[in-house]
Amino acid sequence: MKHISCIIFDLDGTLTQTNELIFATFNHVTEKYLGKTYNPDEITKMFGPPEEIAIERLIGKERIDEAMDDFYLFYEKHHPRMANAYHGIREMLEYLKSKRLLLAIFTGKGKRSTLISLDILGIKKYFDSIITGSDVENHKPSAEGITRVMKEFELAPHQVLMVGDAVADVKAAHEAGVKIAAVLWDSYGKEKVMQMEVDYIFHNVSEFFGWLKTSLNHSENIDG
Repeated sequence: MKHISCIIFDLDGTLTQTNELIFATFNHVTEKYLGKTYNPDEITKMFGPPEEIAIERLIGKERIDEAMDDFYLFYEKHHPRMANAYHGIREMLEYLKSKRLLLAIFTGKGKRSTLISLDILGIKKYFDSIITGSDVENHKPSAEGITRVMKEFELAPHQVLMVGDAVADVKAAHEAGVKIAAVLWDSYGKEKVMQMEVDYIFHNVSEFFGWLKTSLNHSENIDG
């Protein structure tokens, strides 16, 4: 962590416990427009592109605007009951900002649902840059979102740590040449991620937060 000045976080399954809400919202729309639902594994495989692209591929362009209105209405209405930030995340973000690190988000989900979650959970204020699946031409596992953050803040790869829970996060970090911390406290791709080459693996927020504090304090002592 000595040279790290920016941490880029994935969102769902990393900072926010939103998977249940995403699956329920997705199935709310597909049941209404297609008369069918999908299991979590089937839904997860459709994402990479943001939700509006995944849903358009299923129901077609003609009804996508109406379907996405239904999607966001359900997502926002049920968010307070079905989603939250993982325990310890807010304290961790507060600590990292106190250390004057740049914090960014690179998520595959769409901009509107991203901002709904960040606003409802009250954590948007911690981030200096937010890159969503709606903001990039090449979605995860492409590194476009990571490289955009590096360009925005004039950062070299050795100054950046990517934090995520999915195979796509690991692949994006490798493509960008940045270090990757795999966080597996709610990962649907846990087994596959554990077979990949990663720099760090953490199984709960407390373990990850403790490592961050130890690493940053060690760096400060060396610099001092």
